Amino acid sequence: MSRRSSSIDQKRKRPCNTRIGDSSSSPMAALQDKLLSFYKSRWLVFVTTMWLQSWAGIGYLFGSISPVIKTSLNYNQKQIAMLGVAKDLGDCVGFVTGILCEILPIWGALLVGASLNFVGYGWVWLVITSRVPTLPLWAMCVLIFVGTNGETYFNTVSLVSGVQNFPKSRGPVVGILKGFAGLSGAILTQIYALFRSPDHASLIFMVAVGPALVAIGLMFVVRPVGGHKQVRPSDGKCFTFVYGVCLLLAAYLLGVMVVQDLIEVSETVITIFTVILLLILVVPIVIPISLSFSPDQKQPEEEAFLPEPLNKEPGKSQSDTDEVILSELEDEKPKEVDLLPASERQKRIAQLQSRLLQAAAEGAVRVKRRRGPHRGEDFTLRQALIKADFWLLFLSMILGSGSGLTVIDNLGQMSQSLGYDNAHIFVSMVSIWNFLGRVGGGYISELVVRDHVYPRPIALAAFQLVMTLGHIFIGMGWPGSMYVGTLLVGLGYGAHWAIVPATASELFGVRNFGALYNFLTLANPVGTLVFSSLIASTIYDSEAEKQAHGGHHPRLNMKSLLLGVQDVGEPMKCEGNICFFLTSIIMAGFCIVAAGLCMVLVFRTRIVYRNLYGKSSTSRLR
Repeated sequence: MSRRSSSIDQKRKRPCNTRIGDSSSSPMAALQDKLLSFYKSRWLVFVTTMWLQSWAGIGYLFGSISPVIKTSLNYNQKQIAMLGVAKDLGDCVGFVTGILCEILPIWGALLVGASLNFVGYGWVWLVITSRVPTLPLWAMCVLIFVGTNGETYFNTVSLVSGVQNFPKSRGPVVGILKGFAGLSGAILTQIYALFRSPDHASLIFMVAVGPALVAIGLMFVVRPVGGHKQVRPSDGKCFTFVYGVCLLLAAYLLGVMVVQDLIEVSETVITIFTVILLLILVVPIVIPISLSFSPDQKQPEEEAFLPEPLNKEPGKSQSDTDEVILSELEDEKPKEVDLLPASERQKRIAQLQSRLLQAAAEGAVRVKRRRGPHRGEDFTLRQALIKADFWLLFLSMILGSGSGLTVIDNLGQMSQSLGYDNAHIFVSMVSIWNFLGRVGGGYISELVVRDHVYPRPIALAAFQLVMTLGHIFIGMGWPGSMYVGTLLVGLGYGAHWAIVPATASELFGVRNFGALYNFLTLANPVGTLVFSSLIASTIYDSEAEKQAHGGHHPRLNMKSLLLGVQDVGEPMKCEGNICFFLTSIIMAGFCIVAAGLCMVLVFRTRIVYRNLYGKSSTSRLR
């Protein structure tokens, strides 16, 4: 009887189990869930933004493009410098970008950026190849501005997505993303080697078409995906893996560039080199694949189990009253809460938040009203512009990154004046060092703030002193000094774009990060306007005239400068280290001043970083 009853029970259970775990639908449903998880993975977005940024740094190829423009249109150095300023303005003036990124969906912003890039540099290519009539200099500046302005859409979308998806790893994320933008000069140069032809203008064609196609292909993948709810214990290992890929990529590109510069290689070898490069770029995709399709997936860490107000990023949908109350939470919580384990501490703080909000609703707690946000809270751009800390950061950027970008824009003329025939090798090398500076700047500054609780700008000051040595090496013109100079300047310049955006997000919040970031990028054109247009080009042309038989070389008036017309057959050339010696010494001095401004900012913000990253930090609530 017992056997019969047990068999009946088993028969009754089978249909139920079969219906629940139907073999025809369960595997398909599980696969759909995994694919959806893969599509919504913040690591997938991070990897695709790395690919987008690998094509987004088109402005860093200006050192390779400018000699082609100079020769084709018979420009002098002053006119090339004006094109460089237009390029820097297009790369950094992102006010319209910030507005459109708030109005348009992410894919729409990327589509606008791709269109600007294609139209601007596509028209420049048509002019250079004489397919359309030659335009005056001011019109060429407009085209360069429009073409490079598409890059601001790629950068803004990538950084905003990265900061929102990885709010607790801002330094590494910003450093890696900006690093790939800096490395794009070397990546595009290597890809261009596949199609290299006697017509050097084909590089401009690739700059017009390549980034636009990549942006269109990724515009439905790059976006914020609520990454603060996807925190996992394995994130540290994933970042370590990405850092390893970055180092491998930089070392490989450096080795390839040196080999191609010293040895005449065949087209087959160049093709193999480029294919290996593309495979290295694809390698990071294993991270989101393994996280999404691994059979032993682990749930995200404790943030997923916190009450909803804790999960939301600053500025998402909390009311002003809630923000004011929660900003006072540190003063209200008992001291013994810090001694509890992390999970228990989060629960206690969540309970205290609920009590404070309920008490405020009942009128039992007086809400403290402030005239404006404090450091570490969310600022609007207008509120940030009246803060001394913001201007210290901005002025330091002008002097540091502006001088570094001046070197990058004039690498073609610098290398030619010192007797180097191939400027492409230095453009590629400074791109690699720029990449390592951004990745290393993000990593080192993160160690500074998390392990030693020092303000992040102290790392920026150290890199600016490194840039000082780089300018001195370039100015002296010793044998091999260009290699050392581009190394030091590239590292220092790249570090700016990892450290400064992360610092701005810490001091002024992430709610209006796009507007704050786009304003800080104005430091680049302002710096190059001073260092490149007013100082470097003036000194270069003056020395070129002295070398042209005692100054008999005719000077350009303002009309010929703006119209891009010269009365001479050959553009002026300067030879020797005298061409950029004084410029390099001036820029070295201003880098020292920039480091001093950073130290003032360190002194002013040390308490902020102590509260953010100290033992009693409230950063876990963010």
